[in-house]
Amino acid sequence: MSKLEPGDAAPDFTLPDANDSEVSLSSFRGQRVILYFYPAAMTPGCTKQACDFRDNLGALTKHGFVVLGVSKDKPAKLRSFIERDALTFPLLSDPDLAVHKAYSAYGEKQNYGKTIMGVIRSTFVVDADGKIEKALYNVKATGHVARLMKELDLA
Repeated sequence: MSKLEPGDAAPDFTLPDANDSEVSLSSFRGQRVILYFYPAAMTPGCTKQACDFRDNLGALTKHGFVVLGVSKDKPAKLRSFIERDALTFPLLSDPDLAVHKAYSAYGEKQNYGKTIMGVIRSTFVVDADGKIEKALYNVKATGHVARLMKELDLA
């Protein structure tokens, strides 16, 4: 899979959320969506990133953004993550990694100096027409939301 670039059509998908309700990217047409892929719920880096989105959600929604997090975790684990950390945006379950792969957010990556296959922490901004506005691969959990807000001229 080649990486997505600004101007590409965002691959549409329908995934279950933490309550097993189906969520489709296309249902957010007319809004800008921040779609982020993270390796695993309730791990230190992923918790830091999710709480960062939670803490900045007011500013993001004020500017018209919807935030969606995607991982390979099952809905029950996502529910626990949401409850434990008082997360206030949808987390979506992609256990077969089909959506991860459509966004090139799964593949070879470096982990402690070794090349492994895994989830590539990535964030996409999808514009109101369903096109990729920003595609950020290999992002760091710490400071990512501040960087994103700066790049979007929101900070």
